[in-house]
Parts: sequence; structure tokens; C-alpha cells
Amino acid sequence: MINDNQPPAGLYTDDKNVSRCVWCRATPQYQQYHDQEWGFPVEDDQHLFEKICLEGFQAGLSWLTILKKRDAFRLAFARFDMDQIAAFDEADIKRLVLDAGIVRHRGKIVSVINNAQRAQQLRGEFGTLFSYFWQFEPNPSTRPEQITHQTLGALTTSAESIALSKDLKKRGWSFVGPTTMYAFMQAMGLVNDHLEGCASRQKAAVARAKLPKKGDTRSFCMGCERVAVQDGGYLAGMICARISPPG
Repeated sequence: MINDNQPPAGLYTDDKNVSRCVWCRATPQYQQYHDQEWGFPVEDDQHLFEKICLEGFQAGLSWLTILKKRDAFRLAFARFDMDQIAAFDEADIKRLVLDAGIVRHRGKIVSVINNAQRAQQLRGEFGTLFSYFWQFEPNPSTRPEQITHQTLGALTTSAESIALSKDLKKRGWSFVGPTTMYAFMQAMGLVNDHLEGCASRQKAAVARAKLPKKGDTRSFCMGCERVAVQDGGYLAGMICARISPPG
């Protein structure tokens, strides 16, 4: 007999009858990350840089392992301030290799320093990392009609994550393979891969809808709306004195 109260594959329901993606069931910390961070769009450059670095550290490990160490990573890596990390030297590498609170993989540590320097170059070219990364947001027409347990299982990469990986590698970044970049896109809200029926799916969709989109000609103050959009692309770093409010 079919249990009508059984949640769909890939979901679980807690004692308050809230349905979530089953992968977050392991710990309260993982559940909080799922409910408040994963799949919600991120505009802040420091957060974007942190996540792409931590995705690199995750290679070969579980995200839960990295999440448990995230505070230690933030302390060790100057809260992922790309300008500070770009100036790290051999003494910093030795310090980090000896830091038991993080993943002590010399290659990944060196990669973060290299990627901070490459991130500075991206910022110089595009204004913000947000402006660069959100170019790779998939067109909705290329996405599955529904995100189910079955369809999500096949989404380990996408045309956009492959293109992002290729472009970053061309620019000198490391530990940015297509699978890693798709996980980054999922976490940073470039795609909404919360399953149908997950309580966070609609919340993430609403947050994504609030982001200015390509082709939007509104001009907003960076201090008020965080992102100014003009002439079909993302712009940022503008200040109040130079931006008139929307009509």
C-alpha cells in the first residue's frame, strides 16, 4: 500500500511538517545552511570568493566536512579578503599547512593565493566578481522543467559550468573544474536546485527574482540596491553621487 504521507524521493519532512532536501538531514548545521544559504543568490564579492575557494578545498571531500571547518578557514584566510590573500607569501603558506583547523593541502592553499590574484584582475576588468560570475546564469529555457531527485542526479555539470570553468582556467585560476563550478553555481543561487516540494525552493526563487537581470536598464545606488544594471549587463561599484534614483 502506498503511504500518501511519504515525501517524494529526495525530500524528508521534519516533526513540524517542513519538507527539505534530504542531503541536509545529517546535522542541524547542515539544515541551517540549506535553509538560509544554499541556492540563495549572492551579490557580495567576498562571499563569492570564499565559496569558490571552499569548493576547491572540498574536492575529494564532503561539503559537510568543509562546512564544519568554515569558521577556521575564515580565520586562517583573512575572512577571504582577496586583497589580503593576494599578498600572502611563503611564510603564510607554511602557517596554513600547519593549521589543524583547515584542510592542510598545500596545493589547494597555494591555489587560493593564486586565485585571489586572479580575482583582483577580474574585479579590475568587470568591476565586481558578481558582474563576472552572473554572466553564466543559465537561461531558464535550458533548465529542466522540474527539479526532482531524478533530474538533480544528472545535473553534475551544465553547459554554463563548463564554460565558466574553461574561462577561469584560461585566466589562470585553479581547482575550478566543471563539476566544482556547478556546485558553486548551485550554492550561490545562479541556479535553484532545491527540489520541487522543498520549503526553501520558493524562498530561493523569490530572492532570485529580486536580482536585477540582464537587459534591465534601471540605475540604482550601490549603497542602496547593491547592484546597478545598465545597457544589458551587470555593473557595480557606483556611488550615490553618480547615480540618479530610478524614475
